[in-house]
Amino acid sequence: MQGESLPQKELGRRSEPREPVDQYHSVELTVSSNQLIYQFRIWNISQKGMCILLKEDSAAFDHIHVGDILEMKYYPTESARPTEFFKTKIQHITKEETGRFKGHYLVGLLILNKQGLMETVPSDQE
Repeated sequence: MQGESLPQKELGRRSEPREPVDQYHSVELTVSSNQLIYQFRIWNISQKGMCILLKEDSAAFDHIHVGDILEMKYYPTESARPTEFFKTKIQHITKEETGRFKGHYLVGLLILNKQGLMETVPSDQE
């Protein structure tokens, strides 16, 4: 099914199909300088793509910045599958002023160089 799009009736209420990244439910970031581990639920929000949520005062902000490429550990939705490590680019950090995520920041993630999962970053964005 790789590379095929879903028929319109199978998309449900979403205006766009979900990315194959739905096979992961959370991601872990380890800060090697002090052995801190941060684990976040992955959100697949259609307009902003795959992201994690951070509260305004999260200490994790000391360790991530837009453009950073980090080695992150991804936990699959199917518990029988092993965790996987991917180089991941921080695409954006966007403050939510209203709605469901008010008072949080959406941190956009892009998995790099994973065949069949996400596109690699175009050369003009590196």
